[in-house]
Formats: sequence, structure tokens, C-alpha cells
Amino acid sequence: MVDHSMQSSVSHKSRRWLFGLLVLLIVVALCWWLWPSASKKAATAQPAGHTSKSGMMRPGFGGSTQAVPVRVSEVTRGDFPVYYKALGTVTALNTINVRSRVAGELVKVYFKEGQMVKAGELLAEIDPRSYQNALLQAEGTLLQNQAQLKNAQVDVQRYRGLYAEDSIAKQTLDTAEALVGQYQGTVKTNQAAVNDAKLNLDFTKIRAPITGRVGLRQLDVGNLVAANDTTALVVITQTEPIVVSFTLPEKDLALVLERYRSGAKLPVQAWNRGDTQELATGVLSSIDNQIDITTGTLKFKALFDNRDQVLFPNQFVNVHLLADTLKNVVLAPTAAIQYGTNGSFVYVMDGDKKVKIRSIKAGVTDGDVTVIEQGLEPGDRVVLEGTDRLRDGGAVEVVNDSTEVPATPAQHLQGGSEADATADGKGKAHE
Repeated sequence: MVDHSMQSSVSHKSRRWLFGLLVLLIVVALCWWLWPSASKKAATAQPAGHTSKSGMMRPGFGGSTQAVPVRVSEVTRGDFPVYYKALGTVTALNTINVRSRVAGELVKVYFKEGQMVKAGELLAEIDPRSYQNALLQAEGTLLQNQAQLKNAQVDVQRYRGLYAEDSIAKQTLDTAEALVGQYQGTVKTNQAAVNDAKLNLDFTKIRAPITGRVGLRQLDVGNLVAANDTTALVVITQTEPIVVSFTLPEKDLALVLERYRSGAKLPVQAWNRGDTQELATGVLSSIDNQIDITTGTLKFKALFDNRDQVLFPNQFVNVHLLADTLKNVVLAPTAAIQYGTNGSFVYVMDGDKKVKIRSIKAGVTDGDVTVIEQGLEPGDRVVLEGTDRLRDGGAVEVVNDSTEVPATPAQHLQGGSEADATADGKGKAHE
């Protein structure tokens, strides 16, 4: 009985395996039969375009004979300002923590928070009564010792007459003269004490050491103030003129240092944090003496008059340093420049309906306009938008022909929507 059941099971499994193999063969045969017709349909449905290595056409890469809509701009000639941009921090030319030089009670405050003060202007007053008494005491001691000195001087004159008549010993005269010298020293010490008392009395009136803007008051009337206390009465910052500190990378130093050492006054512009509005214009004033090895940058300072008080200490600004101005150069929109394996190139209008590829050598750029050193001439029209579907000799349709190329960053900012469109085209070119 056991052997018979085992034979039945083996026979059942063999049938299932043979049935599965048969189904697989049928599926393979159907695929082989239907494959040629599917390939022909795919080849018929594929649009015209570039051919790949296998001989198939690549859709969407300029193979179509239909004109591609593009936006173009004309290449111009003009002056190009070379700006170096950096992040800067506004720094007060001088910052003073105003502290009392004598101890006492703060009895008066004469300034308002945030106001401009001049050097020597009265800011606050410490209770002066104890210092007035100290001055009176010092002056009294001085008068007392001056009287003793005068008496000693009279005695010396008398002893000199008596010594000349041989009425007293030489030692008595010498003692009288020594006493005069002693009193003279005492009087000088007393005079110094009087001067010191006057100085302390003057220090009870706290005055502004520099011209600048006062900050928020740190001490109120009635507080006891110690001499040279750690808590300042107020902080004064000199904001006219004011300094902007910034750094430039080592690769940009050659031109800046050459012009600075030649005595040229390099203009520096301070723009707001969004780099959309110019706040003030100054000049490069100083350069650090060493490059920071951790960042590879050199520190600079620019001086601004700041008469309109636009710049505040510790404010972050965008710095535009005008290093040089290139005269009479060829200018093209940066959005038109493409990058390939053989270098930079642009699509140039060949007539009104076609474009051709032209290799160029690009120079410095401000992000919107680029100096073209080779490859283009004024009057050439280059494609700004629609380059992703172009090929050499391809047909195009100009939908928005812009003939003006802004030559400065300020003109780009004034361009409004045109500047935005150029920026969009630049982004596509880099993509």
C-alpha cells in the first residue's frame, strides 16, 4: 500500500512540471511572433529628430524642421565696470564706554537716548559736595604751609644779616635755609593736592569724549556710581564718518592692490542685505597686513561720510568695490552664453530665420552682462531663450527681439521685468 501511494504522488508532480513547461513555451512563441509588428509601429510613431548610435531618432533635440521660438538680444560695445562683491559689516570709527572717574551718587542726566552729542558736551553729573569739601580742605592746608614758608624765608634773611655781622653761628643759618626748602616742598605737595581736588570736582561732571550718537542709558538718577565702574553710563559711537569692514579672496587681490598702491581712490558702494538698493558710497581706506590662512582672504576697510545716518554700527551690507573700468569692450548678455565640451559658445542669428553656433572667449562678468574677448562683434544678435531645442543651422522664429543690453548693474536693477527675464534665461543657459 505504501509503495503504491508514493508512485502516485511522483506521477502527479511530473504532470504538473510538464504542464508548466508547455505554458512557458507557448508564451515565448507568442512574444517572438508579435515582436516584429510592435517594433514597426514604434518606428513609425517616433517623431523626427537626431539619430542615436543605434540609428534610432532622438525626440525633442532640434531635429524638427518647425521653427523654434526664441528671444534674442543685440551685442553692444561700451565701458564695463569691474566690481568685486563681498559681505561687509558696518563698524563705528570709535566706540566709547562712558564711565564715571569718581565715586558718588548720580544726580543729573542731561542727554536723551539716541541723540547726537558733541565732544565736551555735558552728559551727567555726580553729587559734587564731598569733592567741593575736599578742595576746600586742600586749599586750607596750602595756605597754612604757604604762611609757614613765608615766615621761614623772613628768618633766613634775618639770619643772613646776623651771620654777616658774626652774631650767629653758620649752623643756625644753614638750619633756617633748610627749613625754607622743607616748606617749599610741602607747599608744592599741597598745591598738587589742590589740583587733584579740583580735577576730581571737575570729574563729577561727565562729558562726552567724542562726537557721536549715544545709546541707551545704563544707569538712572539716584544710583551710586563707583569710579571706573564695570557698568558704563552710556555708549557713544562715532557714526560720522563710519567704516565698513569686508574681505576679498586671494585671487581678486592683484588688481585691487595694484590700483590702491598707485594712489587711486577706489569707490566702494554699500548695498542693503537684499542687494537691491544702494545705501551709501565711500572709498577704500585701509588694507590689513596679512592674509587669513584659514579662509584665504584679506581684510579691507572702506570709509563712508554717512552724513545722512543711513549706516548703523554692526549692520550687514553688500559691498561693491569698483576695482577698474574696462573701456570700449564688447558686451553680451550672460544668459546667451552656453557651455559645452569644447568651451563657451552662443547661438548667433544667421539672417532672420536661422541660427548658427559660434565659439567665444568670455571675460569678466557681473552676472547679467559678460565681456566678450573673442567671437562676437557689436550688432550680432544672440539667442537668450529657447536654446534647449536649437541646433547649428536650425530654423527659429524671433518672438521678442530685445536690442538693448544694459551695461551696468544699476541699469539692470532699473530694467524691472526685463532684468528678471534675463535672469531666467541665464538660469536656463546654466542648466
